[in-house]
Amino acid sequence: MTQDPGPPNLGNAHLTIMAFAILMVAIVALALITTLNRVEVRTASTEQPPGVTGLARPHPPLQRGPSEPTRDPRE
Repeated sequence: MTQDPGPPNLGNAHLTIMAFAILMVAIVALALITTLNRVEVRTASTEQPPGVTGLARPHPPLQRGPSEPTRDPRE
């Protein structure tokens, strides 16, 4: 039988992975800072015009009553 050689000798692979991770964190942090620097922060007005009950714009009235069936435009 042969003996188990143990874990492979990776040399400085852990240092390379650590440097890559630090570089990625720095890139993401710089991108976030750059993005937030260019964003103009605005707040919406809480006042609504009279007659509005929500944020949706008003729709025109229906051409039929609720109990009437829909009409075929080809007729």
